[in-house]
Amino acid sequence: MNVLLIPDKFKGSLSAEEVITAIRSGILGVQPDATVHAVLASDGGDGFLEAVARYKAVVFHDVATADPLGRDISALYGMSPDSGEAYVELARASGLVLLEKGERDPGNTSTYGTGIQIRDAIRHGARKLYIGLGGSATNDGGTGIASVLGYKFLDAGGNPLKPVGGNLQKIAQIIDIYAKELLQGIAIIAVSDVTNPLLGPEGAAHVYGEQKGGSRGGIEQLEAGLAHLDIIVQQQLGKHFASVAGAGAAGGTAYGLMTFANATIVPGIQYIMDLAGISELLKSQKVDYIITGEGKLDGQTLNGKLIHGVLQLGKRHNIPVVAVCGRLELEKKEVLDMGLKEVLEIRDPNKSLAYNMEHASRLTEKAIRRFFAAGG
Repeated sequence: MNVLLIPDKFKGSLSAEEVITAIRSGILGVQPDATVHAVLASDGGDGFLEAVARYKAVVFHDVATADPLGRDISALYGMSPDSGEAYVELARASGLVLLEKGERDPGNTSTYGTGIQIRDAIRHGARKLYIGLGGSATNDGGTGIASVLGYKFLDAGGNPLKPVGGNLQKIAQIIDIYAKELLQGIAIIAVSDVTNPLLGPEGAAHVYGEQKGGSRGGIEQLEAGLAHLDIIVQQQLGKHFASVAGAGAAGGTAYGLMTFANATIVPGIQYIMDLAGISELLKSQKVDYIITGEGKLDGQTLNGKLIHGVLQLGKRHNIPVVAVCGRLELEKKEVLDMGLKEVLEIRDPNKSLAYNMEHASRLTEKAIRRFFAAGG
């Protein structure tokens, strides 16, 4: 039996590597002769840089930058000495993990720090930059990044605006100071499996605003701000990207990268699969199962999380996909209707959250053993 493992991390509990180890142990405990292939994957969010570095020679650069609230931090990005490509993980400087729970407010946060990383990579000679989107604390439509790359955002009085989500409605004018010159000959690729548009009930603010600390009223303001930004962009720059699938990734950062840096979007899981040579593996060997997973399987899974990307891979190659999760927050039928062969919720409902997180590795191994012992 051949099994391919492509799990995400279980946030706050297990790294992707630890999930892989637990699943492998569970499989081999029942099928000792099985061949297990594993991919350290990423949908573009947390872990993107480590995933790239596993498959490419990368030199890390530590740059002085800013966190989502503008505080001084340092953050890594990677460069390939052979190709001149750079790899920036947005969550490193603009991630939700950098903020305490009480600090989270997408009206006050910015992608400015990620912009500093991008500019530094360009100044170090990068001509193609892959920006992993995910895990952001922001809803600024990418204006933070744009402000570092040479744009100014002015209010009706001609005053410069701080590029945060709460100021988007105040933008009256967008001026390119030096972005065209800085980005000449530069290719930027946004890496993300999120399929949300910028606006509407499935857009950046409504789907992701609450988890970033937005209140109900605040989310409506964020939505109005993104809509206003799009109007100004259409009027002054003549660009129309709000409805593009994935434009809502990372609080509209994908939209901003397309608008202000002529970026293209590529699916995160597909990008890592290509680096890992998975297409060659699937052509050369028959794979019986693909096993993926994440800490919580919920409505956002349907909008392009890693599991969604893995499922598409399975469909293309006619391989059944099994998902393991710490907690299932959808009806099981709804998940199976996505095309999954099975979903395994590992938590013990009779135990506390703390217990389940602490024992997630053992619970994962146990769930996998049970699945294969029952015949798969």
